[in-house]
Formats: sequence, C-alpha cells, structure tokens
Amino acid sequence: MDPKFIRNFSIIAHIDHGKSTLADGLLAHTGAIEDREKKAQFLDNMELERERGITIKAQTVCLNYKSTVDGQTYQINLIDTPGHVDFSYEVSRSLAACEGAILVVDAAQGVEAQTLANVYLAMENNLEIIPVLNKIDLPNADPEGVKKQIEDTVGLDCTNIILASAKEKIGIGEILEAVIARVPPPQANRNLNPRGLIFDSWFDAYQGVVVLVRMMDGIIKKGDRIKFMATDRDYEVLRMGKYTPFPLPVDTLDSGEVGFIICGIKDIRDVKVGDTVTASKATGVKPLPGFQKIKPMVFAGIFPVVASEYENLKDALDKLCLNDSSLSFEKEKSLALGFGYRCGFLGLLHMEIVQERLEREFNLNLITTAPTVVYRITKNDGTVLMLENPSGMPNETQIAKMEEPYVKVTLHTPTEYIGGLLKLCEDKRGIQLKMDYINEKKVIIEYKLPMNEMVMDFYDRLKSITKGYASLEYEFMDFEEADLVKMDILINDEPVDALSLILHRSKAQTRGRLLTEKMKELIPRQQYQVNIQAAIGAKIIARETQGAIRKDVTAKCYGGDISRKRKLLEKQKEGKKRMKQIGSVDVPQEAFLAILKVED
Repeated sequence: MDPKFIRNFSIIAHIDHGKSTLADGLLAHTGAIEDREKKAQFLDNMELERERGITIKAQTVCLNYKSTVDGQTYQINLIDTPGHVDFSYEVSRSLAACEGAILVVDAAQGVEAQTLANVYLAMENNLEIIPVLNKIDLPNADPEGVKKQIEDTVGLDCTNIILASAKEKIGIGEILEAVIARVPPPQANRNLNPRGLIFDSWFDAYQGVVVLVRMMDGIIKKGDRIKFMATDRDYEVLRMGKYTPFPLPVDTLDSGEVGFIICGIKDIRDVKVGDTVTASKATGVKPLPGFQKIKPMVFAGIFPVVASEYENLKDALDKLCLNDSSLSFEKEKSLALGFGYRCGFLGLLHMEIVQERLEREFNLNLITTAPTVVYRITKNDGTVLMLENPSGMPNETQIAKMEEPYVKVTLHTPTEYIGGLLKLCEDKRGIQLKMDYINEKKVIIEYKLPMNEMVMDFYDRLKSITKGYASLEYEFMDFEEADLVKMDILINDEPVDALSLILHRSKAQTRGRLLTEKMKELIPRQQYQVNIQAAIGAKIIARETQGAIRKDVTAKCYGGDISRKRKLLEKQKEGKKRMKQIGSVDVPQEAFLAILKVED
C-alpha cells in the first residue's frame, strides 16, 4: 500500500482509564471482528490481564478503515502498549514504531501519574498526540475540569479534544477520523536497505519465536535472509503476516507497515526488543537508535515448597522465559529453603505477575523471599561488585564504600492526603524535589527515594494512606553512597539466609525489633523454646522468645507426695533440653514476607 494511506498509532493511558475498551471499540467499528467473536478486552488474551485490568503483553492489530471524509481506504496499525511503569522500555519501543498516539484520560479521575510518564515518552519520540476524554457518560464526569488539567499539566492544546465513551461506543468514529487527519503518514523509503524496528516478540510452541516488526526503510520478502543486528544472527524468513486481529499471511512487508516475521528461531534470547532487523547481505546499515539491554531492577529468591518440585520449577522458568525475555534467573542454594532460583525482575508488579503465572500455569507451590535491589560495592582493593543477594555481601572490613540505587518518584494525589504522603516519604529517607498544585483538589509531588525503601512496603502504605486515590510513577536516577549494613535473622542461633536483608544503619535497630516481634507471631509454637534474634555481624540488636507448648505431664498424678509431680516435671525438662538440641523449626511462607509487612 502507498505509505500516504498508512497510519501507525498507539493508545497511551493510566491503568483503568479505558485503553483496552477503546481498542475493542476500534476493532468493532472497523469490522475487524464479527459479533460472534466479540469479547471484552479482546487484545488482552491472558487471564491475568483480564483479572487485573492491565495490559502485560503488548499486541498489535492492522485495521482497514474507509474514511467518511474522503472515501479513501486507509491501513491503520494500532500498536498496543503495556500499561505499567515496570514495562516502560517496551512502551518506549512501541511508541518509537508509531507516528502518533491517542492520549486517553478518564473524564472522572483526570490526569494520573502514568498519563504524564507515557505522554513525556511520546513527546520524546516526536509523536502527534490526540487527546481523548473517555467515560463522559459517568455521572461524576467533569470534562471541562479535566480538559483544563490536561492543558495545565501536559501542555497540550485541548480545543479540539474528543469526548468519548468507549463502553457506550460514543466518539469512536471521530477518533478514527482524527487519526487519519492528524497522524502523519510514515516517512518510508522503499529503495533503501531494509531496516525494521523489533518492538515485541514471544515464543510459539509450533513456530518458534514470533517477531513483531515495524518496517522503517526498504522491503522484506518471504524467503529473504535477514540479520538481527544486536545479536548478529542470520535467519531465513519462513512466514510473515499481519494481525487483523487474527494472523493473515502476506509475502512482503513494505516500509511503513507493521507485521510479524517467523524464522523458526528456537531461543527468544536471540531476539531483543528494540533491535534492528536488516538484510543479511546489506552493508553499511546503521541500527535504529534507542536500543538498550534490559536490566533487572528487583531480585528475589523463588523456592519450591516441596524439594522434589525443583526440576518442575526449572522447566517452568525455562518455559516462562520463552515468552518473557526480561526475566532472568540463576541457581541458588539456601540453608533454610534448599535449592531454588534467584530471579531478576523489572519491578514489583513484574515480580508479582511472574510468581502468579508460575503458580497458576504450572501448578507449583512456591516460597518467594522478600525482594531486594542491586547495590554497588567498592572493595578496599578497588574491585567493584554488583550485589543482588544479601548473602553474598563481603565482610565489613573489606568494603571501602557501598552505594544504593535512587529513584525519582512522582505522586499524583488529592490535596487532603498530602500530610500523610509527605510523612511516608520522609520516613523512607526521601528528599523532596518539587510540589505542584494542578488545581485546588489535586497535587503532583516529586521525591528522590532510595529504591530499597520503595520495594519494601511503600506502594501498600501509599494506597492505604490515600484510600487508593494516589497514583505512582518512578524512574531510576543513579547510585549514591550510603551507610548500609546487612542484618541477619537467627532462629535458635542458626542464621536463616533467606531472611537476611540490607538496610540503612539508622533503621536497623527499629526494623530488627519489629521483625523479631512479627516473626514471633508467625512462627508456630514448638515443643521447645524458640529464640528469634536480629543481628548485625556478631552484635544482637533485637530478640524475642517463642515459648514452648507445655504438655501437662502431671495430669496422671491424682494424689500423693509433691515429689512425684516434681520428678515428672524434671523428666520433662530433660527431654525438652534434648529436643532443643536436635529440633528444627517450621517457618511458614508468611514469615519470609514479614520483612515487607513491618512498618517503621
């Protein structure tokens, strides 16, 4: 198709502002799906996506639409984006494949944190942004107020803003016409060497890796040999096509078009999101800008509850990695939990999703340790160590300096919760950067926070303080030096490596005391006394004692001298001493996550 009749656009929105419902409306309006095929959140085909109302895996769909203005048929490519901050790199690559974006804002809730973050990403990619006010049919909708909010905070001209309700099919036609009129056609040159941007990939059990690509220059045909520039791998194109939204085979992908390529690739690690695909024989081709290797930010140990399920866990992680290239894992041995894996995640939501998918899709019972972040340690001999696991921390005498990662946190909140939020951020060693009032009811607060404080219980406390009304966005800033220590939890004088954590020295005493108290509540009483201690090195900073279950051994004495009862009690005491020496303590899953639940 002539590039001037092609439009590539994306939909950006905060969670629950109606992005997936609007995509459903566009599919129905253009006749891409028939009535019998319709279902809510059509492009969100994962059970978890439907339950949580978020997009985890981006989809793409090619729509043919006949304009009511000029009667011309246009090829409209909707490149969907994941809806959470953890997947911001994937969002940036999806936006790089577009020329325009529809900004969806809830007419009742107004501008939220991710609205702003995704708009700034779109602006960096020089996209034409079309603002849309969704859910105007709600009784508490405030179109005029939200329109002013968008103008003040985002700086977009909202004189031609489209009023819509994706659920009631209001404004869908106007949105499609606005895409044709305002989104520029792709700057496509078919005579150059082929260059395509990979913006997503996943594994198919029958066909291998499916690569989603937006052709920037040139043409790729079925049977061509192509090269992935970041991994320098050569493959032959076996199949190619477009999603309409069902796979439609084609023989060529022209510049400006969006489609999928299948080359029979067996390992998804050979295909990187953001990479450039070109012809194998092409010389002097420059890769498209913006490619990055995805680095995990949060780490946690995943262990099977039953040791015999270790092999099943390995198989499950291997299979999950085929569809999620950003998940990394390596073997780990814990004295408390046995054999398992140390996994790296993009963020807390990504960790939660992976754990839930492992349990649901592969029927595994898992224990997940509390998440930690990466620390940068410079040793006395000058070597730099990136520490992901507290158990690998060197001796204090060998450390010259320790640095922790900091993030910039943007909070959108109603004004009545400012006091509670500021106190929360100060408790978490935060430094306030700025505070802007959008209007008399809403405020944006920016804080610089240590990331290890944020992965603990920050999000839960934020939601409870603001009754769920605040929204959060964060981005990595840099590593900064800090006075950090490793705190161990000892149960009956044995350190439990899975409960070790790294924290700021000023917080160690308080958190140690709270954690031992919490552990006492969670660990069931045994037939012998259990000592729970928090220690920094050899120094014990907090202690709790879980008393033994006392069996009434004197119940069978109905009378006689007191010495008979004493004799039985002494016998019991000797037995308890012996049990204490050989006894092991059952620690429930909740205890490993107690680190997240204690409040300073």
